[in-house]
Amino acid sequence: MGIDVKEKTAHNASVGADAGQSIQKDSGNSIPASEAKGNGEMENLEEMYRKMQRMADPRYLHTLTMTELFQTSYKSRPPIIENLLHSGAYLLAGAPKIGKSFLVAQIAYHVSTGQDLWGCKVHQGTVLYLALEDDFQRIQSRMFMMYGVNDTPNLHFATAAGKIGNGLDEQLENFMREHPDTKLIIIDTMQKIREVGGEAYSYASDYEIVGKLKQFADKHCICVLTVHHTRKQPAGDAFEMISGTTGLLGCADGSLLMQKKKRTALEATIDVVGRDQQDQILYLKKDPETQIWNLERMETEPHKEPPDPVLEAVARMVNASQPEWTGSPSELAAAV
Repeated sequence: MGIDVKEKTAHNASVGADAGQSIQKDSGNSIPASEAKGNGEMENLEEMYRKMQRMADPRYLHTLTMTELFQTSYKSRPPIIENLLHSGAYLLAGAPKIGKSFLVAQIAYHVSTGQDLWGCKVHQGTVLYLALEDDFQRIQSRMFMMYGVNDTPNLHFATAAGKIGNGLDEQLENFMREHPDTKLIIIDTMQKIREVGGEAYSYASDYEIVGKLKQFADKHCICVLTVHHTRKQPAGDAFEMISGTTGLLGCADGSLLMQKKKRTALEATIDVVGRDQQDQILYLKKDPETQIWNLERMETEPHKEPPDPVLEAVARMVNASQPEWTGSPSELAAAV
């Protein structure tokens, strides 16, 4: 009987000791972990404060290392019209009265309806067309001639607007707030949004006006297509015919140069250059009844994005003969 009591006492003492050790162990680890967490947060706050101080210095230049650049995820910018219009500032230049307005009206209609244009895929979205050299009656007649009663609520027209740097910026920002799905804004023509009495055609003024349009386009991931005129005098490079200085072409993300051999001809060519696409020439022919431009042929093959090496490697690992692959993330990284 005494042995049972002794064993019971020893057992209870063991339990008490274990419990005490367990509590002591937890208490000993919780304090340093809390301190480490607090120290880590304090270090992060101090680093953020030091960075803000550096950024406040007027001599500060923001940079990214190549490693940081590769670790950053950026929102994709799909083209507005594949192989033709991407997001950014674009120019469409051509001689007066050769069909530029009908061309941009056609582009506007296709983007607003999502219909493919000349075999190129179109990403549908709202379109704002500033037809600043027309009135609504003329626009009505033009659109009816081209598309009959097939209207769309996603294509907006305006015949009056402010100047760049004096009202237009706020008007466009307000339109984007009301129509966040906007993909394309057309300005017809550039001269209508220039400030009256400013520098006519200096490189700085040309670069500034396109730069402001580009900044707006990049901010909203849209395309701003501005119609402009070409010079009458001959030039060595075809794009030197664009009226003004090289500042216009230099700042723009892309340019479309429309030309005719004869003003009365139904045929026209469009030279296309851009940062995100291959140079090409489009040969168009106008339907005399509808005034719609149809593609006859294309001189240069459209630009094709290079294949993704990661997707190519995965495609080699998973195929018809081997439909599954199993492994750890590190093994997958090593395999590709």
